[in-house]
Amino acid sequence: MILVAQVSDTHFDLGARNAERAERAMAFLAGLRHKPDAILVTGDITDSGRPEQYAQARAAFAAANDIPVYAIPGNHDDRAAFRTTLLGEPASTAPINRSFRIGELTVALLDSSIPGEPSGLLADDTYEWLHGVLAGAPADGPVLLAMHHPPAHLFSPVVDEIALAEPDRLATLVAGDDRIVAVLTGHAHSSAATTFGGRPLRVAPSTASVLGGIWELDLPDHVMDYAPDPAVSLHAIDENRGVTTHFRTVPMSGWVGVQPA
Repeated sequence: MILVAQVSDTHFDLGARNAERAERAMAFLAGLRHKPDAILVTGDITDSGRPEQYAQARAAFAAANDIPVYAIPGNHDDRAAFRTTLLGEPASTAPINRSFRIGELTVALLDSSIPGEPSGLLADDTYEWLHGVLAGAPADGPVLLAMHHPPAHLFSPVVDEIALAEPDRLATLVAGDDRIVAVLTGHAHSSAATTFGGRPLRVAPSTASVLGGIWELDLPDHVMDYAPDPAVSLHAIDENRGVTTHFRTVPMSGWVGVQPA
């Protein structure tokens, strides 16, 4: 089994609250008996893309200890500051696409952000990059795709208006490659599961807040719920390329076991 954790929408804003919640999530993952092989952070790392916010994120991500952490931008991020402060690379506004391998598993992280826009789109350069990653991936190995913007309708009065544009292009690619076992996204600030291109689509919760669906929101007065504890996703990929996802709340008060009668 390969275990990939997903953290999303941390929204570091130089305040203590969001930083403590993200750090707590990372520490929880680092403390698991079976540690994740990697942690994906699927966008909206910061609240407004300031270099100081990325420095705050880098410090909090260190709570993952020796687990590799791979982050990509969301619509609240700034590519240049993301590169210089979080990745230690030269500034650039080009898409930040990243890939890595765990055994036979290939993970491709796609930058779906559009600088200055809340909605998402995968650029032609990103598709060209992804085709290269898939060409170099093991012929029989599983592939995970991860990005910020969901490519499917989630019944969210907020997120559905700023989701991934032109999803059919990606759906055709996903449906045409049997190695792709799941697509992972964030952006929705809510745990969700559906299908896309005939594959599982798993939407990770936010560590910062919860955004409900059309059945509970009263726009514009009631949008984000800041009361719930942070939550993460855990994706287990088995030897048959099956993907099982657990959505796990991380109590800010720490682990509380069963109390004796």
